[in-house]
Amino acid sequence: MAPIKLAGIVLIVAGVLALVYGGFSYTKQTHDVKVGPIEFAVKEKQTVAVPVWAGVGAIAVGAALLVFGGRR
Repeated sequence: MAPIKLAGIVLIVAGVLALVYGGFSYTKQTHDVKVGPIEFAVKEKQTVAVPVWAGVGAIAVGAALLVFGGRR
């Protein structure tokens, strides 16, 4: 499979996932206070929203790569 077509498939899958889930979240661990041997760690949950236009755009670009990527 050509790398262009593989990139097109990856973009389509990523676009569909962006539309279905609307974003993703991750946990960020920070070390705020360190007093001698004692260390206080804080875990923060961060959420990243993926805009709808980005998901639709990824699908469109992926489809264009699949259709026009193999032509020379």
